[in-house]
Amino acid sequence: MSDNLMKNYAPLDVGFHRGEGPWLIDEQGERYLDAVSGIAVCSLGHAHPAVTEALCEQAGMLIHTSNLYRIPHQQSLGKRLCELSGMQRVFFCNSGAEANEAAIKLARLHARARGVQRPRIVVADDSFHGRTLATLSATGNPKVQAGFEPLMEGFVRVPYGDLPAIEALDDSDIVAILVEPVQGEGGVRIPPSGYLAGIRRICDQRGWLMMVDEIQTGMCRTGQWFGFQHEQALPDVITLAKALGNGMPIGACLARGQAAELFQPGSHGSTFGGNPLACRAALAVTDVMTERKLHQHAASLGHRMLADLRTHLDDVDGVCEIRGQGLMLGIELDRPCTALVGRALENRLLINVTAERVVRLLPPLIIDEQTADEISRRVGELVKQFLTEDSDS
Repeated sequence: MSDNLMKNYAPLDVGFHRGEGPWLIDEQGERYLDAVSGIAVCSLGHAHPAVTEALCEQAGMLIHTSNLYRIPHQQSLGKRLCELSGMQRVFFCNSGAEANEAAIKLARLHARARGVQRPRIVVADDSFHGRTLATLSATGNPKVQAGFEPLMEGFVRVPYGDLPAIEALDDSDIVAILVEPVQGEGGVRIPPSGYLAGIRRICDQRGWLMMVDEIQTGMCRTGQWFGFQHEQALPDVITLAKALGNGMPIGACLARGQAAELFQPGSHGSTFGGNPLACRAALAVTDVMTERKLHQHAASLGHRMLADLRTHLDDVDGVCEIRGQGLMLGIELDRPCTALVGRALENRLLINVTAERVVRLLPPLIIDEQTADEISRRVGELVKQFLTEDSDS
């Protein structure tokens, strides 16, 4: 690791030189099968020709002007995202944390409009919403919060997937709920059927904003364009990032109804947000996703990989559960398994472990059946070998 970099990361000892679809090639020319996609970012794989062409052409024309001026690509992208999501207006930024910051600010403005002076937002245990102070405060993971206290006030936590816990809250100062359709960092946790629809009902009854963090689940990852669409529970606010730019940093906060009118000139902004280069990349991404119907492709391959993983691992002691939605898959073990990341790397496979005990798979959405089967087989073999050796030691 370079002495000149801060020590907040502990990178694996490999550096990649280039990519081709679901493959990454290191500095020595070795090929690695990527089942992480840069943490759900490179959903079109690496060096996708449509994104590459759009970036190169736009970089040769115009990269940045600021939001002091009209940005045609931003307007086109905003229109497209609203059509896909059912929202009405978009604020563009640079990351998922910034998108969630914008959502939290919308909730604060919503509170002021209702005369609530000390507003609270409902969030879930084991959630992850970002690492700025506000989004860190909203996150339900004490480990990532440690050392940054005092956290920002104004959040109340409930168990994920527990509608009765939400219904039991004293709602006198609650103005919104912020929830993930599937918890990614929390271990690929999928809520019970009807959870999002139930949240929509509660928000309608109590005048809360329903705010859905689609930063990891959005853009076709779960088998729908957005995770909330599995239940047709239309939110008031949606946050996006990750796969929206396929590696080009861009985030978005979408809103409808009264929430879409809360930001007015001067109330929020971003120097780089929605610049011509980022929006051109995102337009290319949405073009490819639409043309290839990648939400349907992700749903089909997700079912295939779940079945294959269960075939490989269902009878293996130490495997607690295999779960997933679309190409967002998790294998929960009964013990910590972070060592699997290094073992997979040795076998030229890139995986991720989250919540200490869950192998998380987020392969590019463009993989074919053969590649999906290869990932399932190789992961199954690694997990079985790890559990066998761990039990024998």
